[in-house]
Amino acid sequence: MLLLALPAAYALAIRPVHKWRDVLFFFISTKFLPIVASIFPIYVYAEKWNLIGTRTILIVLYIAINLPLAIWMTRSFFMEVPRELIEAAEIDGTSLINQLRSVILPIAAPGIAATALLCVIFAWNEYFYALQLNFASGSTMPQWVISNVSTRGNFLAKLSAASTVACLPVVLAGWAAQKRMIRGLSMGALK
Repeated sequence: MLLLALPAAYALAIRPVHKWRDVLFFFISTKFLPIVASIFPIYVYAEKWNLIGTRTILIVLYIAINLPLAIWMTRSFFMEVPRELIEAAEIDGTSLINQLRSVILPIAAPGIAATALLCVIFAWNEYFYALQLNFASGSTMPQWVISNVSTRGNFLAKLSAASTVACLPVVLAGWAAQKRMIRGLSMGALK
């Protein structure tokens, strides 16, 4: 997903396009639609393309859901890169790819890490689409946690253990990326 978000954010931050505010509003307006309102057309197209019950439909949907957020966030991190560094790289004759690799991405890396972790958390916790579109072949983590609910007397212990196992990877990833995340989320907070 970041492979799609980074070029779009670069274009909107470093090399603005015509009517860039309209483009940004379009990206963020896709988050306004409630998930429940979008399930019917998505279900119709997924059934038409034989994607019901596959992981492919969930991958496409999770990318589509998180892409506007990723573009919006990484754009703000790219805007924090000093223009003087980019201009100096251009004067030195550095190609666009080398500018991205050696100047822009190292400075914006904490923000990109924060964006990636936030998108992973959103996709990890999404339940509605997974329940409606992928009920047979492969369940997601929230579905697996719900499958541990039973009518037996020890269901709270099983549910607590399943919830802990479900939270553990995200907590460990957040803990490992803590320094980068804090720096990334606070970029631009103080001027």
